[in-house]
Amino acid sequence: MIDLTVDARGVATLTLNRADKHNALSQAMIDGLADAAKDIAARDDIRVVVLTGAGASFCAGGDLGWMQDQMRGDDSVKRAAATSLAQMLFALNTLPQPVIGRVQGNAFGGGVGLACVCDQVIADAQARFGLTEVRLGLIPATIGPYVLARMGEAKARQVFMSGRIFDAAEAQSLGIVSTCVAAENLDAAVAAAVAPYLRAAPQAVAAAKAFARKLGPVINQETITASVDALITQWKSETAEEGISAFFERRRPRWDAESDG
Repeated sequence: MIDLTVDARGVATLTLNRADKHNALSQAMIDGLADAAKDIAARDDIRVVVLTGAGASFCAGGDLGWMQDQMRGDDSVKRAAATSLAQMLFALNTLPQPVIGRVQGNAFGGGVGLACVCDQVIADAQARFGLTEVRLGLIPATIGPYVLARMGEAKARQVFMSGRIFDAAEAQSLGIVSTCVAAENLDAAVAAAVAPYLRAAPQAVAAAKAFARKLGPVINQETITASVDALITQWKSETAEEGISAFFERRRPRWDAESDG
């Protein structure tokens, strides 16, 4: 479900490969991304990473079947799953190599979180974004630190709790996306973003990235624990139970005002 290839130049392509599910994050994918991040961080031959998704979408967010399983589990099950998700995002965010996101199709929920751990994001101009968790009675918990770090609080609050879908141009104005291009130019734009790193000293790039993170918003283990606690609390709520049940029953949840329209 996660593919990692490295070319002769040291460009790694990390691909979410669950195209039939729009690359929704299952436990296997979370574990695969964490393992890949550990591998990449330890390799001197990798100079830059391109994070992308196979098929029509970059990442449609968390797999709802996986979420439902966690909600049914006891506290230890919930904490293990939430922690694995949070630690995977932290591992990607702290990679010494620069990470360039290649985004097409949908980037919802966790997909936005993955974009926000990238150092640069190139998006198809037709891509769609959304922090859609609240539609399901959930919150953008484990991705929250990275979303807020990328957008800043003022911009994040425009989309963090509405669940609305927005286009790539707005994602660029919010700071999620660096560059929007036509679909046919996506790969060329990614290649152009990769090129400068191949002329830079890898050790200096890694040091500069670490320094930038040190100067920016602090995301440490205390932050991660808070995000895990927030996710577990919401998983336990009646609101989440209603939201996930409504999805699987193909009905609108009780809070959807359009249900009466």
